[in-house]
Amino acid sequence: MIAQAYSLYQAKDLLWAWTGRNIRARYQQSALGWLWAVVQPAAQVAIFTLVFSLVIPIDTGKIPYIIFSYVAVAPWTLLTSALTDMTGSLVDNMSLITKIYFPRETLPLSAMLARLMDFGIAAGVIALLLVIYQIPVSLTSLLYLPVILGIQLILILGLGFGCAALNVFFRDVRSLLVLGLQLWFYASPIIYPVTKVPERLKTFYFLNPMAGIIEAYRAVLLNNQLPGSYLAPTALIAVVIFCLGYWFFKSVEFRFADIV
Repeated sequence: MIAQAYSLYQAKDLLWAWTGRNIRARYQQSALGWLWAVVQPAAQVAIFTLVFSLVIPIDTGKIPYIIFSYVAVAPWTLLTSALTDMTGSLVDNMSLITKIYFPRETLPLSAMLARLMDFGIAAGVIALLLVIYQIPVSLTSLLYLPVILGIQLILILGLGFGCAALNVFFRDVRSLLVLGLQLWFYASPIIYPVTKVPERLKTFYFLNPMAGIIEAYRAVLLNNQLPGSYLAPTALIAVVIFCLGYWFFKSVEFRFADIV
């Protein structure tokens, strides 16, 4: 693991250059440009707010539904967009893989970093909503945000490395990923609060790492609380997924150039 980390460090210039390329390629000929980082989650939240505030009201306590859902949709969008880009990163750059050697994890990692910049823009909207709705946030709680984001990135990397490697061998992984993300969405507390989950099922429910991550974001940003006891097992699950995903990626890496 240390050797791989050092190899990746040596390729840091390539990593940053490829990340910049991904960002430019996505927005270069786009009319809205960086606004897409806000438009996508904002459109989803607008629909959710209309449906679950007026048509089928969901009780979110004193928190307006629009910010209740946006705090969950923004990190969920980071997860889905990063995983989608990471999954196709190797196959989409097959000509580069077959010509020169470089740490192959540079490609999926740069795909994730490019989407992380989008998340930074979406986070600015969260800050604006907090001001508009006058929701207090303590400095102590805010200190947990890098920890929560770090856990989510570890989870994304583990899944992304695994999916990127599998997609080299089985090209229908992308389609399966879309289906899996749709099911995962409804199994996570994005459009509804965790209080809607029966108590007898919560132990199993929090085996879903995104449940713990989303609840941690809400605790810190909306409830002015520290993350609950669920964050530690969530972190453990994320680390296990990362280790398995990265191990699989490195174990089949030598076959990429022959297959793609």
